Amino acid sequence: MVLQSLPSSGVAFRKILSHFPEELSLAFAYGSGVYRQAGPNANQKNPMLDLVFTVDDPVRWHSKNLKKNWSHYSFLKVLGPRIITTIQNNFGAGVYYNPLIKCDGRLIKYGVISTSILVEDLLTWNNLYIAGRLQKPVKIVAMNENATLRAALDKNLKSAVNAAFLLLPESFSEEELFIEIARLSYSGDFRMVVGEDKTKVLNIVKPNIVHFRELYGTILQENPQVVHKIQQGRLEMAWPCSRTLAVHIVILPLEAHSR
Repeated sequence: MVLQSLPSSGVAFRKILSHFPEELSLAFAYGSGVYRQAGPNANQKNPMLDLVFTVDDPVRWHSKNLKKNWSHYSFLKVLGPRIITTIQNNFGAGVYYNPLIKCDGRLIKYGVISTSILVEDLLTWNNLYIAGRLQKPVKIVAMNENATLRAALDKNLKSAVNAAFLLLPESFSEEELFIEIARLSYSGDFRMVVGEDKTKVLNIVKPNIVHFRELYGTILQENPQVVHKIQQGRLEMAWPCSRTLAVHIVILPLEAHSR
């Protein structure tokens, strides 16, 4: 697994993180506030920074965050951390967002998801919302030593590769692979069905090929089902098509079979 840690710019992200309770199993930043994207908003100055916080105990975390950042929450804050957590866990994709927050001079949006729900999504793709986010390059702001979470993150990336293989010919470019992975990663995002720019996938992949290579390079090199020709930026299936298809279907997450 090659989830990217932060370079020097990580200091600014960690400064933002200092405004929140510390009990995080994973925190990552994603989107146009972290990686350049093509398209009409390519030259946008200071785009909103998107963050996701993964926590082992959402009730405890929200309780502490309400004390530190009461103004971040909607009217739900008056109902308390237990109701907020119930809504978080049982509605939508298992994530609770506080949008349009001014923090350390940046406009941010942050989501909170429980570690157990994230692990389940990474392994089964039952929502493929945050799991989908993690199939594209992200910046890791904080991560603890949770071995189960780390293994699930790795499995999610391998599953994304295997799912994309099913939709590609026997020979294809790295860019074609990454476009297919990014397209699949939005399967759990309702905005891509209604209202989202249909060229968003290309706008994400094309300026960030190097980051996709960093994320998936080791997985592709170690995958016995393809020959990865790094210098040419191409891949070829190593097995006959029928056998490859059968293997990919067997090792995909359960929910992927119905997508």
